Amino acid sequence: MSWDTELYEARHNFVWRMGEGVVELLAPRAGERILDLGCGPGHLTKRISESGAQVVGIDASPSMIGQARQNFPELHFVLQDAASMTFDNEFDAVFSNAALHWMLDPAAVVRGVSKALRTGGRFVAEMGGKGNIQTIVDAVHHVVGKYHPVPASRQYYPSVSEYTAILESHSLEVRMAQLFDRPTPLEGDAGMENWLKQFKLYYFENLPPKALSEVVADLRPKLHDSSGWHADYRRLRFVAVKV
Repeated sequence: MSWDTELYEARHNFVWRMGEGVVELLAPRAGERILDLGCGPGHLTKRISESGAQVVGIDASPSMIGQARQNFPELHFVLQDAASMTFDNEFDAVFSNAALHWMLDPAAVVRGVSKALRTGGRFVAEMGGKGNIQTIVDAVHHVVGKYHPVPASRQYYPSVSEYTAILESHSLEVRMAQLFDRPTPLEGDAGMENWLKQFKLYYFENLPPKALSEVVADLRPKLHDSSGWHADYRRLRFVAVKV
Protein backbone atom coordinates (compact mmCIF):
# COMPACT_ATOMS: atom_id res chain seq x y z
CA MET A 1 0.00 0.00 0.00
CA SER A 2 1.38 3.39 -1.01
CA TRP A 3 0.40 6.21 1.35
CA ASP A 4 -0.02 9.92 0.68
CA THR A 5 1.25 10.99 4.10
CA GLU A 6 0.49 14.67 3.47
CA LEU A 7 -3.17 13.90 2.76
CA TYR A 8 -3.25 11.45 5.68
CA GLU A 9 -1.95 14.03 8.13
CA ALA A 10 -4.10 16.87 6.77
CA ARG A 11 -7.48 15.15 6.31
CA HIS A 12 -7.49 11.81 8.14
CA ASN A 13 -6.20 12.55 11.62
CA PHE A 14 -9.42 10.95 12.92
CA VAL A 15 -7.58 7.63 12.47
CA TRP A 16 -5.31 8.32 15.41
CA ARG A 17 -7.56 10.71 17.32
CA MET A 18 -10.24 8.03 17.58
CA GLY A 19 -7.55 5.61 18.72
CA GLU A 20 -7.11 7.46 22.01
CA GLY A 21 -9.64 5.12 23.59
CA VAL A 22 -7.54 2.13 22.62
CA VAL A 23 -4.54 3.73 24.35
CA GLU A 24 -6.69 4.11 27.47
CA LEU A 25 -7.60 0.42 27.23
CA LEU A 26 -3.91 -0.42 26.93
CA ALA A 27 -3.22 1.60 30.11
CA PRO A 28 0.56 1.85 29.51
CA ARG A 29 2.76 2.18 32.57
CA ALA A 30 6.16 3.71 33.18
CA GLY A 31 8.99 1.29 32.55
CA GLU A 32 6.98 -1.04 30.32
CA ARG A 33 8.33 -1.96 26.89
CA ILE A 34 5.57 -1.65 24.29
CA LEU A 35 5.40 -2.36 20.56
CA ASP A 36 3.13 -0.12 18.45
CA LEU A 37 2.22 -2.36 15.51
CA GLY A 38 1.33 -0.41 12.36
CA CYS A 39 2.32 2.89 13.96
CA GLY A 40 1.68 5.07 10.90
CA PRO A 41 2.90 8.65 11.43
CA GLY A 42 3.56 7.97 15.11
CA HIS A 43 0.98 10.07 16.97
CA LEU A 44 -0.23 7.24 19.19
CA THR A 45 3.35 6.00 19.65
CA LYS A 46 4.04 9.41 21.14
CA ARG A 47 0.88 9.25 23.25
CA ILE A 48 1.95 5.88 24.70
CA SER A 49 5.45 7.17 25.40
CA GLU A 50 4.02 9.97 27.56
CA SER A 51 3.18 7.31 30.16
CA GLY A 52 6.90 6.68 30.65
CA ALA A 53 6.80 3.42 28.69
CA GLN A 54 9.58 2.58 26.24
CA VAL A 55 7.87 2.32 22.84
CA VAL A 56 9.00 0.90 19.51
CA GLY A 57 6.89 1.85 16.48
CA ILE A 58 6.84 -0.56 13.55
CA ASP A 59 5.30 -0.10 10.09
CA ALA A 60 5.78 -1.67 6.65
CA SER A 61 5.36 1.67 4.84
CA PRO A 62 8.57 3.63 4.18
CA SER A 63 6.58 6.85 3.81
CA MET A 64 4.79 6.34 7.13
CA ILE A 65 8.01 5.52 8.97
CA GLY A 66 9.65 8.56 7.39
CA GLN A 67 6.77 10.76 8.54
CA ALA A 68 6.87 9.26 12.05
CA ARG A 69 10.61 9.91 12.35
CA GLN A 70 10.06 13.47 11.18
CA ASN A 71 7.16 14.01 13.60
CA PHE A 72 8.86 12.47 16.64
CA PRO A 73 12.63 12.19 16.15
CA GLU A 74 13.10 11.33 19.82
CA LEU A 75 11.21 8.02 19.42
CA HIS A 76 12.33 4.72 17.90
CA PHE A 77 10.65 3.58 14.67
CA VAL A 78 11.42 0.43 12.66
CA LEU A 79 10.57 -0.29 9.02
CA GLN A 80 9.42 -3.90 9.01
CA ASP A 81 6.56 -6.09 7.81
CA ALA A 82 4.48 -7.31 10.74
CA ALA A 83 4.19 -10.77 9.19
CA SER A 84 7.96 -11.25 9.44
CA MET A 85 8.76 -9.65 12.81
CA THR A 86 11.84 -10.97 14.59
CA PHE A 87 11.17 -9.75 18.15
CA ASP A 88 11.47 -12.47 20.78
CA ASN A 89 9.98 -12.38 24.30
CA GLU A 90 10.81 -8.71 24.81
CA PHE A 91 7.58 -6.69 25.13
CA ASP A 92 5.13 -6.24 27.98
CA ALA A 93 2.43 -5.22 25.51
CA VAL A 94 1.69 -4.96 21.82
CA PHE A 95 -0.67 -2.18 20.72
CA SER A 96 -2.31 -1.65 17.34
CA ASN A 97 -4.85 0.84 16.04
CA ALA A 98 -6.44 0.83 12.57
CA ALA A 99 -3.66 -1.27 11.09
CA LEU A 100 -4.34 -5.00 11.44
CA HIS A 101 -6.96 -4.96 8.67
CA TRP A 102 -4.20 -4.01 6.19
CA MET A 103 -2.24 -7.15 7.12
CA LEU A 104 -3.46 -9.95 4.87
CA ASP A 105 -1.66 -12.83 6.61
CA PRO A 106 -3.26 -12.56 10.06
CA ALA A 107 -1.91 -15.89 11.32
CA ALA A 108 1.68 -14.82 10.61
CA VAL A 109 1.09 -11.44 12.27
CA VAL A 110 -0.47 -12.96 15.39
CA ARG A 111 2.31 -15.57 15.54
CA GLY A 112 4.85 -12.73 15.53
CA VAL A 113 2.93 -10.83 18.21
CA SER A 114 2.80 -13.88 20.45
CA LYS A 115 6.52 -14.47 20.03
CA ALA A 116 7.29 -10.79 20.75
CA LEU A 117 5.33 -10.80 24.03
CA ARG A 118 6.56 -11.98 27.38
CA THR A 119 4.31 -14.45 29.21
CA GLY A 120 1.50 -12.43 30.76
CA GLY A 121 1.98 -9.65 28.20
CA ARG A 122 -1.10 -8.17 26.56
CA PHE A 123 -2.18 -7.53 22.98
CA VAL A 124 -4.57 -4.58 22.80
CA ALA A 125 -5.91 -3.53 19.42
CA GLU A 126 -8.66 -2.08 17.30
CA MET A 127 -9.18 -2.81 13.60
CA GLY A 128 -11.86 -2.84 10.94
CA GLY A 129 -14.32 -5.65 11.66
CA LYS A 130 -16.86 -7.63 9.67
CA GLY A 131 -19.09 -5.28 7.65
CA ASN A 132 -16.67 -2.36 7.90
CA ILE A 133 -17.36 0.32 5.24
CA GLN A 134 -19.72 -2.09 3.45
CA THR A 135 -21.75 0.73 1.89
CA ILE A 136 -18.59 2.27 0.45
CA VAL A 137 -17.26 -1.07 -0.78
CA ASP A 138 -20.55 -1.89 -2.52
CA ALA A 139 -20.55 1.47 -4.33
CA VAL A 140 -16.91 1.12 -5.39
CA HIS A 141 -17.47 -2.39 -6.72
CA HIS A 142 -20.61 -1.33 -8.59
CA VAL A 143 -18.85 1.53 -10.41
CA VAL A 144 -15.46 -0.10 -10.97
CA GLY A 145 -17.15 -3.27 -12.24
CA LYS A 146 -18.59 -1.30 -15.16
CA TYR A 147 -15.07 -0.64 -16.45
CA HIS A 148 -13.11 -3.82 -15.69
CA PRO A 149 -13.02 -6.75 -13.26
CA VAL A 150 -12.95 -5.54 -9.66
CA PRO A 151 -9.47 -5.98 -8.09
CA ALA A 152 -9.11 -8.17 -5.03
CA SER A 153 -9.56 -6.36 -1.73
CA ARG A 154 -6.44 -5.26 0.09
CA GLN A 155 -8.14 -5.22 3.47
CA TYR A 156 -9.22 -7.95 5.89
CA TYR A 157 -12.30 -7.38 8.05
CA PRO A 158 -12.87 -10.42 10.29
CA SER A 159 -15.70 -11.34 12.61
CA VAL A 160 -15.14 -11.62 16.35
CA SER A 161 -15.08 -15.41 16.23
CA GLU A 162 -12.72 -15.49 13.25
CA TYR A 163 -10.06 -13.28 14.79
CA THR A 164 -10.31 -14.58 18.33
CA ALA A 165 -9.78 -18.11 16.98
CA ILE A 166 -6.51 -16.96 15.42
CA LEU A 167 -5.45 -15.28 18.66
CA GLU A 168 -6.18 -18.30 20.81
CA SER A 169 -4.43 -20.67 18.41
CA HIS A 170 -1.22 -18.72 19.14
CA SER A 171 -1.33 -18.79 22.97
CA LEU A 172 -3.19 -15.49 23.29
CA GLU A 173 -6.12 -15.81 25.67
CA VAL A 174 -8.90 -13.41 24.71
CA ARG A 175 -10.13 -11.39 27.67
CA MET A 176 -12.40 -9.00 25.75
CA ALA A 177 -13.60 -8.70 22.16
CA GLN A 178 -16.37 -6.57 20.70
CA LEU A 179 -17.63 -5.54 17.28
CA PHE A 180 -19.40 -2.18 17.11
CA ASP A 181 -20.61 0.44 14.65
CA ARG A 182 -18.66 3.68 14.63
CA PRO A 183 -19.90 6.11 11.95
CA THR A 184 -16.93 8.37 11.33
CA PRO A 185 -17.18 12.02 10.17
CA LEU A 186 -15.10 13.00 7.14
CA GLU A 187 -13.85 16.55 6.83
CA GLY A 188 -15.39 18.97 4.33
CA ASP A 189 -17.57 18.55 1.25
CA ALA A 190 -14.71 16.70 -0.43
CA GLY A 191 -14.49 14.35 2.55
CA MET A 192 -15.56 11.21 0.70
CA GLU A 193 -13.45 11.99 -2.36
CA ASN A 194 -10.38 12.51 -0.15
CA TRP A 195 -11.14 9.31 1.75
CA LEU A 196 -11.36 7.29 -1.47
CA LYS A 197 -8.10 8.81 -2.74
CA GLN A 198 -6.36 7.87 0.50
CA PHE A 199 -7.72 4.40 1.20
CA LYS A 200 -9.15 3.01 -2.06
CA LEU A 201 -7.13 4.65 -4.83
CA TYR A 202 -5.89 1.30 -6.15
CA TYR A 203 -9.41 0.54 -7.37
CA PHE A 204 -9.29 3.55 -9.70
CA GLU A 205 -5.92 3.01 -11.34
CA ASN A 206 -6.29 3.03 -15.13
CA LEU A 207 -9.87 4.28 -14.92
CA PRO A 208 -11.18 7.64 -16.18
CA PRO A 209 -11.40 10.34 -13.48
CA LYS A 210 -15.19 10.29 -13.70
CA ALA A 211 -15.23 6.83 -12.06
CA LEU A 212 -14.29 8.25 -8.69
CA SER A 213 -16.89 11.01 -9.10
CA GLU A 214 -19.49 8.35 -9.89
CA VAL A 215 -18.77 6.58 -6.62
CA VAL A 216 -19.07 9.84 -4.68
CA ALA A 217 -22.39 10.58 -6.39
CA ASP A 218 -23.65 7.08 -5.59
CA LEU A 219 -22.71 7.48 -1.91
CA ARG A 220 -24.03 11.01 -1.38
CA PRO A 221 -27.65 10.03 -0.58
CA LYS A 222 -26.43 7.21 1.68
CA LEU A 223 -23.54 8.72 3.65
CA HIS A 224 -24.02 12.48 3.43
CA ASP A 225 -26.49 14.53 5.46
CA SER A 226 -26.82 18.03 6.93
CA SER A 227 -23.77 17.42 9.12
CA GLY A 228 -21.60 16.35 6.16
CA TRP A 229 -19.99 13.09 5.09
CA HIS A 230 -19.40 10.06 7.27
CA ALA A 231 -17.91 6.63 6.62
CA ASP A 232 -19.78 3.53 7.80
CA TYR A 233 -17.02 2.13 9.99
CA ARG A 234 -17.43 -1.01 12.11
CA ARG A 235 -14.61 -1.72 14.54
CA LEU A 236 -13.32 -4.88 16.19
CA ARG A 237 -11.61 -4.16 19.51
CA PHE A 238 -9.95 -6.77 21.70
CA VAL A 239 -7.64 -7.52 24.60
CA ALA A 240 -5.70 -10.78 24.71
CA VAL A 241 -3.02 -12.02 27.11
CA LYS A 242 -0.13 -14.39 26.35
CA VAL A 243 -0.41 -17.55 28.42
